Amino acid sequence: MVTLRWALANSVNFISAYLIKQFSPQSVINLVRKMGIESPIDAVPAIALGANELTVLEMTGAMATYANQGIFVRPTFITTIEDRNGVVLHRFVPEQREAMSQRTAYLMTRLMQGAVEEGTAHRLISRLGFTTPVAGKTGTTQNNSDGWFIGLTPQLVTGVWVGGEMRSIHFRNIAYGQGATMALPIWGLYMQRVLNDRSINLYRGDFDRPAGIRDELDRERAQRSTGPRFEDEF
Repeated sequence: MVTLRWALANSVNFISAYLIKQFSPQSVINLVRKMGIESPIDAVPAIALGANELTVLEMTGAMATYANQGIFVRPTFITTIEDRNGVVLHRFVPEQREAMSQRTAYLMTRLMQGAVEEGTAHRLISRLGFTTPVAGKTGTTQNNSDGWFIGLTPQLVTGVWVGGEMRSIHFRNIAYGQGATMALPIWGLYMQRVLNDRSINLYRGDFDRPAGIRDELDRERAQRSTGPRFEDEF
């Protein structure tokens, strides 16, 4: 009996498989389409384990929806075009749409903070000394071919993928081939430089908590202190 937070933090995938069985693969596809994922996805239960291929851009844009309080903002590489005198010739406004409620986005963010505070991404704290609130998720594909880490802060979301163009390129074992070993250190070292750059002045505070869900988070903390249990409050 485990909480969803503990399961996500420790990549206990049979919990994800159980959840997709309750809500159907198509419902998951319908949600991720709202979050900007456009790659082909088969409506099969295996998508709960990442059976389909997505781009780093899609994954990072989708995960940023949580930090944006449920609003998907399409990643935009060029924001303005100016002439040599600084006159703005064109300004690009990214597409935005509501993908989920603020409550759902925040609770998902809290779940992913568990991966950093006590799960597969804990080395951000134990080895790199992070004190800034971070939510995130590691990922590892079959045969240790791809390693992922996508980290969220309130103002900046960054995705890191490590792998080869051919799936035959892979690590020999999970100790070296997991996302926590391949991709997470890159994110951590990069993020340290971002946080230490005073010209960027990135916000170091916690994620905004919508009104009305304090009691749920307090119950979740109380459950963690008494041991792992499975609850469906999220």
